[in-house]
Amino acid sequence: MVEIRIHGRGGQGSVTASKLIAMASFYDGQFSQGFPNFGVERRGAPVTAYVRIDDKFIRLRSQIYNPDYIIIQDPSLVEAVDVFAGAKEGTIALINTEKPASDFKAPKGVEIKTIAATKIAMQIIGKPIINTILLGAFAGLTGIIKIESVGQAITEQFTDEEIVKKNIEAAKYGFNSIKKK
Repeated sequence: MVEIRIHGRGGQGSVTASKLIAMASFYDGQFSQGFPNFGVERRGAPVTAYVRIDDKFIRLRSQIYNPDYIIIQDPSLVEAVDVFAGAKEGTIALINTEKPASDFKAPKGVEIKTIAATKIAMQIIGKPIINTILLGAFAGLTGIIKIESVGQAITEQFTDEEIVKKNIEAAKYGFNSIKKK
């Protein structure tokens, strides 16, 4: 089983990102679940979402305490929240930032990858909407989900044709830019 924890702020699309990863893995023929963890938070407050992916039915229904992957949508959360809690040897953290991975301190055995998702979003989407870029980057980094399935999930999630087109382009950009690193 692969377990993913997503850290973001309310309004950044953490919950949508978890749903899209789960949908993409489902389209790839895997079992998945994506779910949020938040209370009465408002826009800008820290939010956590989770995804599980497996080749067999998933019976576990708890939060994710020892993630294989951590996606951090807002780099300020690295200092504000313990985003690495429960990270283990081999955990990979993907951070939305223009800074190099070496600027971040992670627990021993945790690998950090970075991508300037906000900058990319402004160029492609015209707004700081980063979740599909990080989704594409996750697909490129891990190979757990196919970029074609990411596009299918985006098409299913959004109804506006222009939004779908821009988000698929953004996901592909994220996919290709992380594959090169």
